[in-house]
Amino acid sequence: MAKLNVNIGALSLKNPVMTASGTFGYGLEFADFMPLDGIGGIIVKGTTLKPREGNDYPRMAETASGMLNCVGLQNKGVDYFCEHIYPQIKDIDTNMIVNVSGSSPEDYAECAARVDALDNIPAIELNISCPNVKDGGMAFGVTCAGASSVVKAVRQAYHKTLIVKLSPNVTDITEIARAVEAEGADSVSLINTLMGMAIDIEKRKKVLSIGTGGLSGPAVKPVALRMVYQVAKAVKIPVVGLGGISTAKDAIEFLMCGATAIEIGTANFLDPAVSIKVRDGINDWLDSHGVRDIHDIIGCI
Repeated sequence: MAKLNVNIGALSLKNPVMTASGTFGYGLEFADFMPLDGIGGIIVKGTTLKPREGNDYPRMAETASGMLNCVGLQNKGVDYFCEHIYPQIKDIDTNMIVNVSGSSPEDYAECAARVDALDNIPAIELNISCPNVKDGGMAFGVTCAGASSVVKAVRQAYHKTLIVKLSPNVTDITEIARAVEAEGADSVSLINTLMGMAIDIEKRKKVLSIGTGGLSGPAVKPVALRMVYQVAKAVKIPVVGLGGISTAKDAIEFLMCGATAIEIGTANFLDPAVSIKVRDGINDWLDSHGVRDIHDIIGCI
């Protein structure tokens, strides 16, 4: 077997395969389909300071080579996570990472601080694609100032590995990446979903309850690859790549473009064991090409 372990800052991964937030629940839901300790990390569903009901239905729609969603970060809040979910996942032998969301820098920081107190959660992933309620609803992640304000606040309250998930709905994603790096991010993950919409021509109305939603799945992969390639050359911190990965070949493309690790998202809905298959496929490719260490292909493009 090839050497598959990688590091994201101080975070050690047994292999570069992780699952993307919002597509893998808390991990427990997939325990019947695959060994949860077989991959490098599990990023649990988005967690906010207070409970959120999410958006009205319908909030998912199938598209060509992908899907739209506007779930709206439905969750029971960080205190519920700490009291009820954490005891069930804390002993899973992989990196259990919490995706943190908020509506103000203070919300993000307080949520992160409560997760910081959990011994067996070694990292968080900040979702800065959330709307800033104090700034007319514009997402934090689409401006350098907005992204920096969140990361700065969280960095003061959180002391473990900090991964910042970047929005692709920007003019130059490298500027945002450099801004969060300057404020202390240990890593960046990209891309989050692309903004899209769907129309029902018989009803003459928008399909999703709020009109727009996040596009994910194979359709976004070329955009994600391009952005990962650009960001990996623009920052010194590790990059985690995601967006349309469903096979080992997809994952290897991201690694070659400069990603140190990858996340699998929408593909989990089609095949709940896909992450293990991707892990094994990466190893098989490395073996068949005489590559003994995965670092030999990371950023080789």
